[in-house]
Amino acid sequence: MRDPADVKPRKISQKGDLRMGQIITAYLATAAVFLAIDAVWLGKVATRFYFDRIGHLMMDKPNLGAAAIFYLLYVGGLVFFAVLPALKSESIWTAVICGAVLGFIAYATYDMTNYATLRNWPLEVVLVDIAWGAVLSAVSAAGGYAITHKLLS
Repeated sequence: MRDPADVKPRKISQKGDLRMGQIITAYLATAAVFLAIDAVWLGKVATRFYFDRIGHLMMDKPNLGAAAIFYLLYVGGLVFFAVLPALKSESIWTAVICGAVLGFIAYATYDMTNYATLRNWPLEVVLVDIAWGAVLSAVSAAGGYAITHKLLS
């Protein structure tokens, strides 16, 4: 039996597996980055942009339960498809690229469905929102990776 004092911290990518604590850390770090940036975007930067173009479709108060489910699921997707692969490869670029691709696909799915099915859904919203999804997801995945890597290395 080894002396616990001789046990060294385990590198993230050892044997290519991750422990539950590492996954939870990655999730919390990614969620913090994603929520902070999206709050600024939706609350300050792009509020007028969306209101001027689709305000007639917006609720007076958002459905917070539905929003919470989206954020919980989407951050989980970012962690699974971008942050964990980046931790395994020890490459922030994996997080950036995989995050951007996931964001592009997810936001394009939403926006192109709206553009195809809703009357007068503006193309301008489609283009800005898809670009935002790619950027937000890339930055959030990179931030989640960087924080997790720093905390667990």
